[in-house]
Amino acid sequence: AAGKCMATLTNHKKAVRCLCANPKEFSFVSGAADNLKKWQANPKEFSFVSGAADNLKKWQTRDGKFLRNLSGHDTIINACAVNEDGVLCSGGDNGSLHFWDYETGYGFQQVDTIVQPGSLDAEAGIYAMAFDHTGSRLVTCEADKTVKIWSEDSGADEDSHPIDMKAWTKQCRLYKRY
Repeated sequence: AAGKCMATLTNHKKAVRCLCANPKEFSFVSGAADNLKKWQANPKEFSFVSGAADNLKKWQTRDGKFLRNLSGHDTIINACAVNEDGVLCSGGDNGSLHFWDYETGYGFQQVDTIVQPGSLDAEAGIYAMAFDHTGSRLVTCEADKTVKIWSEDSGADEDSHPIDMKAWTKQCRLYKRY
């Protein structure tokens, strides 16, 4: 039997396409063709991330104050997910996945999805994503009609995947208009 709907939120004017929640925080964001809406699910408020046409934006939940841009994902961002370890992943129209540290905004990894045989390269877009309950596997829903399950690289360490703080700091200090 189906569960009972606890609440219906009707503030969007166009179809709602996505939903993102931080597992450590009690708020969520819904995305539609017209805008993003922030919803408070509990009096305990922290922050949330919204995807835009060329970057991610981090906001304070309590009053909607802008905190920072997470730049570098240069495509339309359709989906994002955060696990309990503070790993934020964003997925774009061009099939790119970017992994970020939620607290600092440091982009530490980029991966491009591969479309299934018989699909066009233009069908590489990522439309939705979520981490599983362990937080170590990412599930993506893609334009090529596939659901993909991504696992973390268990052999990765500081030597095989060094952090380039100098380049990241330089990128963060570049003047940009938002």
